[in-house]
Order: sequence, then C-alpha cells, then structure tokens
Amino acid sequence: MGMTMTQKILAKHAGKDLVKPGDLITCRLDRVLANDITAPPAIKEFEKIGRPVFDKDRIVLVPDHFIPNKDIKSAGLAKIVRDFAKAHHITHYYETGRAGIEHVILPEKGIVGPGMLTIGADSHTCTYGALGGFATGVGSTDLGAAMATGTCWFKVPEAIKVIITGKKPADITGKDVMLTLIGMIGVDGALYQSLEFTGDGIAELSMTDRFTMANMAIEAGAKNGIFPVDEKTKAYEQGRVEDYEIVTADSDAVYKRTVTIDLTALTPVVAFPHLPGNTKAIGTFGDIPIDQVVIGSCTNGRLEDLAIAAKILEGRTVHPDVRCIVIPGSQEVYKEAMKKGYIDTFIDAGCVVSTPTCGPCLGGYMGILAAGERCVSTTNRNFRGRMGHVDSEVYLAGPQVAAASAILGKIAAPKEVK
Repeated sequence: MGMTMTQKILAKHAGKDLVKPGDLITCRLDRVLANDITAPPAIKEFEKIGRPVFDKDRIVLVPDHFIPNKDIKSAGLAKIVRDFAKAHHITHYYETGRAGIEHVILPEKGIVGPGMLTIGADSHTCTYGALGGFATGVGSTDLGAAMATGTCWFKVPEAIKVIITGKKPADITGKDVMLTLIGMIGVDGALYQSLEFTGDGIAELSMTDRFTMANMAIEAGAKNGIFPVDEKTKAYEQGRVEDYEIVTADSDAVYKRTVTIDLTALTPVVAFPHLPGNTKAIGTFGDIPIDQVVIGSCTNGRLEDLAIAAKILEGRTVHPDVRCIVIPGSQEVYKEAMKKGYIDTFIDAGCVVSTPTCGPCLGGYMGILAAGERCVSTTNRNFRGRMGHVDSEVYLAGPQVAAASAILGKIAAPKEVK
C-alpha cells in the first residue's frame, strides 16, 4: 500500500519505511513553535521536566496575539516568553517591532519549508503545508515536552484528496476556494484527516492562495493541509530555504474520499455567522449592512492580499458608517506595502492601518465588536463572540470582498464597486 504526502513525511521523521492510518508513532521535529498566549503554559510544563531545550535553533517563539501589549496581563505573558528566550538563547525569538504574525513570518524568513515536520501551539500552524511540509497544531503540554525532547507523538491520519481543476477567475482568491470547500464538506468534514491538494488547477493558485487554504484546513477539522511542491513553491523558496526534500504521494496512495473543485465555476463567497462552513455566494442574498471590515491576519495579511484590497480602494472612500482596519502580517509586508503606495491608499480611503498583530481576529483588541455589530473579516473564524460581543456577527471573506464591502457599507462583490 502506498502512502500520501503526509504519511511519507511522518514515516521519515519516525524512522520507519511505512506507516498506515491509525498508527501511533513518535517523530523527531524540525520546528517547535509557540506564541505569547500558548508559550507561557508550555514553558511551565517544560520547566517541570528539568532538562535544557533540545535545540535552541529549532524552537521558534513569536509574540503576536496581544502585541504590542494591550494590558498588564498581556505584558506579563510576553515577559515570560522574552525571559525564556533569553535564558535558553533561543535563536528564533522575534520581539515586537522585528516580527509580525507567526504564520506570516515563518515562511517569509525561511524557517519552515518543504518536507519539514513542524508543530505549533496554535491551531493555524497548518499554514506551512502550503510549502509541502507537514505542520499541525498541538496543545501547550505537548509543546512543553517537545521543547525538551525534540519529539512528539502522532496518530497517522487518513487523507482526503482535493482535486483542483480549471482556471481561476480574476475575482477569486484562495479564500473563496477554501470557503467553498469547507461549505461542501462541513467544519468537521475532514476531522483528524489530512487535506491533500492536487490537480492541474494548483498551478493557478499563487503562494498566497495556498497559504490561505492550508491555514484554514483546521476550519474543516483537518489535522493538516498540504500542497505539492511545484515551480511556484521553488521560486518562493529561492533565497529562503535551499536545502529541502520534495515529498510526493505514491501513485497507489489510499484516500478516504476525493473532492473536486472546478476553479472556473467559482464566484466570490462569504461565510455567514457563526461557522466557516455556512457559506453563501455573493448575489444569492439580500443587502446586509455592516459596521466594520478587517483586512489582515495569518489568513490574509500578506502583500498580495493588501495589493488586492488597495486596488479596489484606490481613489475611493470607506463608507461613512464603516470602520475599516488594515493589518499587515509582518514588518516586511508593511514596508513593501509602503513602498508600493498601498498604505497611502488605505489611509486616503479612510482606513486605519495597524502594526502587525493578531489583535481583532481572536477578539483580543484593535477592533472589538459591540452587541449587534456586523463585521466582514478576512480572518479564519466567525464563531459566536469570536471578535467581541456574543451578539455581534462576523462574515468571513477574501480581501477583494472585504474591500468592496468597506466602500459600499454592505457585503458586496468587487464588480459592484463603480
């Protein structure tokens, strides 16, 4: 029996020739990641073990959820991470002002790459599957043990083959593709399974599209999402990661099911409250007035996302009843956006531009919603109370829909902007 991409990576890191779904294995880790919320409890568990870190170069600590610190409690959490990084001489510690959102900066800085096995105490660690590696989220206890041992246990997952075909329309982004998939299979449709993307339509997807899609694999309940390494992947890794192994699925790999998405047939979609799987195509519902728009996050805070939004907002103004918050995913994205004039475009349109932070995505700060307010957001979750009051509503969409909605004051497609 052949193996999928995920199974092959797990087998190699477990020192085995073959693994099959359901096997319990222990793997060596290439990267171990935590942030300002998840690192403190992991550090507490690590200290109980009484050992040094397994490798100061393979642990990555990125304060990003409440950064810059929003209050005394968040400042205390950040200090725990900072002190630990200093004490253990952690190479990849990224302080405020020199970092950004973890799932944007790790690929950007070449810390993760093809064939690698990465765990992170953050559910959206699965983002790195866009590069052809296995990446998944774990709890802080497992992460604390991993910082000491450099290993973690896994149950080998079954896989779903997602075949991408057709040509991507100009008004479609990876967010639309992934929301469409989640709408098809449900938020538990890939529970503890690997979403393995394939098909000739993959070539139509930019790296930004792929990061967005892998990022939201967890929103379908998946253990991870993973893309094949192609010429676009190799071009992205040029100058970032030079020494890597390309893993491909065996021709006789076994999949639990196959799902096909034809890019040509897609239209912009929105996930209605209060689940990412509650998707509807724009044009199939009436006017929904909004109060706020958020463009950013680990899902859609990359330069291409800002470029898409800036193109729509250029020469236009945010609706007077709407607050539009733009958050670049990293300092590098921020700098490039300034060079290209996107930041001026956003400010001239009436947006507020924030320093890189997760902030509003998890209801932390920089965009909390009051009761009864509606927000169109390029983030990844829209559970009840996710961005503020339990009686607020979050609609998930791509950057093109978010920008158009900010201008018109209601959920809208780019083609509606005149």
